Amino acid sequence: MNNFTFQNTTKIIFGKDTEGQVGHELKKHGKRVLLVYGGGSIKKTGLYDKIVKSLNDNDIYHTELYGVVPNPRVSLVREGIKLCRNEKIDFILAVGGGSVIDTAKGIAIGVPYDGDVWDFYDGSVQIETALPIGVVLTIPAAGSEASSSSVLTNEDGWYKLGTGSDLIRPKFAILNPELTYTLPPYQTANGASDIMAHVMERYFTNTKDVDFTDRLCEATLKTVISNVPTAIAEPDNYAARAEIMWAGTIAHNDLLGTGRDQDWASHNIEHELSAIYDVAHGAGLAVIFPAWMKYVYKHNVDRFAQFAVRVFNVDYDFNNPDKTALEGIERLKQFFTSIGLPITLEQLGIEDNRFEEMADKCTNGGKMELGGLVKLNKEDIIEIYKLAKK
Repeated sequence: MNNFTFQNTTKIIFGKDTEGQVGHELKKHGKRVLLVYGGGSIKKTGLYDKIVKSLNDNDIYHTELYGVVPNPRVSLVREGIKLCRNEKIDFILAVGGGSVIDTAKGIAIGVPYDGDVWDFYDGSVQIETALPIGVVLTIPAAGSEASSSSVLTNEDGWYKLGTGSDLIRPKFAILNPELTYTLPPYQTANGASDIMAHVMERYFTNTKDVDFTDRLCEATLKTVISNVPTAIAEPDNYAARAEIMWAGTIAHNDLLGTGRDQDWASHNIEHELSAIYDVAHGAGLAVIFPAWMKYVYKHNVDRFAQFAVRVFNVDYDFNNPDKTALEGIERLKQFFTSIGLPITLEQLGIEDNRFEEMADKCTNGGKMELGGLVKLNKEDIIEIYKLAKK
């Protein structure tokens, strides 16, 4: 196990009707708030009215920025930065899922910065200060409600890049599983894929003697696998929705990565699909992750066999560990298919005419390698796209 420091300062407020506490919680941190959300769903469900009432009841001024889309755009973040400066905003409240939260984080770091906010995402500058952020979560998936990271898409060149700092970890996150009842089945499934990918990026490691966090990772994966079919079949099943929502937060709040090297190649490879083709991140991960696994599993067959046995209950073949590992990958694909997700680029309608371009982008023109388990160059990534084709 590696040395580590773990500190997560996000206050989690979990359970039924907890969205009514947002004003009381927020006034500890600010008085002039930018409310950030996506489309009209929070108004249709009545959540918007509850949020506004809570803000008004606590004498909190608010203005709004809406229109956040999946694979959130830096152009809207720039609009939010201008709005915050004009309105002298001192707090950002995100009501939605990962795209809304990542947009709020981008605004939070952009307001006090003199340059363009994209500088943080392309690595030109580091985050030194940010406005405080709060969250009312409506989509369990990205884990951004308690993470230190933000990912945005730049329409100029269609780059999807991330930045991170403890300064953008939300001050609080309100998690009411009831707010997820209206999620369509496909969106629930995409969230499950994203949650599982966050765990697997940490699980597949070369670090030895990490059995405790292995078991935490496996428990999180099995919780998602067990509860997502129930949530899809019974959308208002509180128990299933609660398990998924809490698993999504734990998957990406840094706990599961303590003391171990991590990978993150699959996320970077998938970001090119989301940026160029605007596919749902979870759907892209359901395609890319099994292809990456098949490409690299021989590097550490024992770990992939352990995944198969502990997560998908595959019988260990002592004479052929490779067979056990490959069966685990196959069962992961079967699970994704069972909840309505694609497992090939062909199912996403993506052809191979841009594989080289995508591999070039995510390796910075072939100058860098991806991954912690296995270092992948541009040619490796092209081969993974080919494996994912059909």
